[in-house]
Amino acid sequence: MKPFLPALLLLAALAGCSSNQKSGSQTPAPSPTPKPTEAETGRIAFQKMYIQARYWTPDAQGFLLESQPTKEISGIGGTSAVWSAHFGSRARRTAKAFVWSGTDAEDAPSRGTSPSSEDSFSPNNSSTQTFDIGFMKADSNQAFNVAQEHGGKALLDKDATVPVSYRAQWSSRDNTLNWQVIYGNSKLIVAVDAATGQFIRVEN
Repeated sequence: MKPFLPALLLLAALAGCSSNQKSGSQTPAPSPTPKPTEAETGRIAFQKMYIQARYWTPDAQGFLLESQPTKEISGIGGTSAVWSAHFGSRARRTAKAFVWSGTDAEDAPSRGTSPSSEDSFSPNNSSTQTFDIGFMKADSNQAFNVAQEHGGKALLDKDATVPVSYRAQWSSRDNTLNWQVIYGNSKLIVAVDAATGQFIRVEN
């Protein structure tokens, strides 16, 4: 029986070496590559949320579109990584907001399109008058260029860190869909016709 002992010890040693080689060859799985931030113009972001709104109710129409500057994307140039849109339904007499986010930044909502809870909606209220996306022929980047010519450039030349936000809403005063280009905390607000891309007025 003794001659078998060295052979058993040799097999055990070989098995240990093989096990060590296998464990040493294993490398940790690489961490997932962070997705790049997406920044969109208002019209493109609105269309993404409009699709989801139509799943909520087929007669959904938008009445307010707003951007949200972040530390990474300040809004200069007419794009934003975060947009929210409010939709109303005449049939249901309810409203619902959707948020689109193209970033994983800490100061932004989760990436993707997410809905809010329903709220009451009055189709006869001038502040919630719905509009057709076809009226938005001039996008937020075009509105930014117009606003730059009416005080925006001078303001950003003094302070390039001023965030720029955008709001699209039907104007009963002008009877058209307007862009409001808002510099900082309402330091300057420029109204631009979303249908024609023409300057309307400086509102602040």
